[in-house]
Amino acid sequence: MASREEGRIVENPTEARQGERGPSVLALLTISTGLAVLLLGVIWFVWFRV
Repeated sequence: MASREEGRIVENPTEARQGERGPSVLALLTISTGLAVLLLGVIWFVWFRV
């Protein structure tokens, strides 16, 4: 567990490497994947259906 020493937060290497995954990460991945699929669909439609 993180501790304070001389006004600084001190963590061991495992704690320092851990990231925080939350709903914002899931939302970002979902939105970016959806936009990529939409963009590829539009490109495919314009390129191959004209």
